[in-house]
Amino acid sequence: MNPQAVSARPDLIDRLKAIVGPAGCREGEDIEPKNYQDLMEDRAIRPALLLRPASTEEVSAILALCHEAGQPVAPQGGMTGLVSAAAPLENEISLSLERMNQVVELDPYTSTITVEAGVPLQVIQERADAEGLLFPLDLGARGSCTIGGNLSTNAGGNRVIRYGMTRDLTVGLEAVLADGTVIDNLHKLRKNNTGYDIKQLFIGSEGTLGVITRAVLKLFPRPASQAVAMCGLRSFREVADLLVHAQSRLGANLSAFEVLWRNSYQLVDAHVPHADTPLPNSHAFYALVESMGSDEATDSELFLNMLDEACQKELIDDVIVADNSDKIRKLWAVRDGAAEVGQGIGHMHTYDVSMNVADMGYFGDEVERRLRAQWPGAVLGLFGHIGDGNLHIVINVGPDTHALHRPIDEVIYGLIRELKGSVSAEHGIGIMKRPFLPFSRDDREINLMRSLKTSLDPRGILNPGRVFA
Repeated sequence: MNPQAVSARPDLIDRLKAIVGPAGCREGEDIEPKNYQDLMEDRAIRPALLLRPASTEEVSAILALCHEAGQPVAPQGGMTGLVSAAAPLENEISLSLERMNQVVELDPYTSTITVEAGVPLQVIQERADAEGLLFPLDLGARGSCTIGGNLSTNAGGNRVIRYGMTRDLTVGLEAVLADGTVIDNLHKLRKNNTGYDIKQLFIGSEGTLGVITRAVLKLFPRPASQAVAMCGLRSFREVADLLVHAQSRLGANLSAFEVLWRNSYQLVDAHVPHADTPLPNSHAFYALVESMGSDEATDSELFLNMLDEACQKELIDDVIVADNSDKIRKLWAVRDGAAEVGQGIGHMHTYDVSMNVADMGYFGDEVERRLRAQWPGAVLGLFGHIGDGNLHIVINVGPDTHALHRPIDEVIYGLIRELKGSVSAEHGIGIMKRPFLPFSRDDREINLMRSLKTSLDPRGILNPGRVFA
């Protein structure tokens, strides 16, 4: 779609611009593609106005004015989402929190960090690390995604198996409602049983119930040890058994359990030059197992014993262990490379689903069979955070891949529905998955969501059309 400016009331635009000042707004050709182009190439509509507030007070004033005028608003984080939730629709203005990018406070006594919504995830990780602490949320877009976007989608990533999703890492937050009301839930209390847990209304709501402006996040002691191995396996049954074995032997030290199907591993080998695949590409599956602990010597022995026992049980066909930080980085680069194969193939649709681990072997075989029945020459790869039941699929079916998004969706989500899984494990619903929300949520749940939306945003100005129509 060719970018084109969308008209809005000149008087409203002038009033909104006055709130943020010259540094806080962009119009027309001054609006960069990163603020309106959809990462999945689904839309590219330049809004009439991009607002870049520098404070919660400015966000509040903007929303109060838009609420009064009935002006739709598209809140934005780092624009790395994959479900068309943040790119503006026609007649919407964009609200980017990119200028609200300050780390407000790091409190070592409560092990929390307070940040504004526009802080990139990697900045939070590095600030925590500099203080000998860990913020465990981690995903491939760490350098460009922002914590506000992570919160709005309840991002998961690589270490959910140990630390949980973004909502599990959040102590308190501040959010602005559609009418400009500021909800100050910005506390550091780990235990606060005073009524409803209001922050959870906004986490995962994709900007439809309010705009998150600041958050208090949990930090953890920085691990003293890290051990990583890449294992080659013959069947998904062995993958599942290795997961149970690692959980049993490593306990809380197990921090990641990532798996690539052979098709993904081969794509990384062929199309991601900076990723050095360490094992032959003939194994059916490749599991990246990570342990983090507090005693390097003891933890290393525990990790190696776990792998040795797995070999004795014939769960592992081949294995390589990283024994220094550079080798660890290289093994993780192979896993991260599974999401980067499009650079050598072309546009690839990306899917993010979840299901019971016991169903994943069948799902992998069956989804490929169904996809190839319609597109025999499809290039596809499967990989994911198997330790928490999350699987990703990337697929290119040829030059018409973009136009065939919906038929591909129907194949993949149809199988997910049969298995009673979720059509979205991490990235949310946005617009692209909206037709398939009923595949994972029943009418009563969706009606309750609608009631919450109507209650908090009665004029429907916040991200209208996302999640549900």
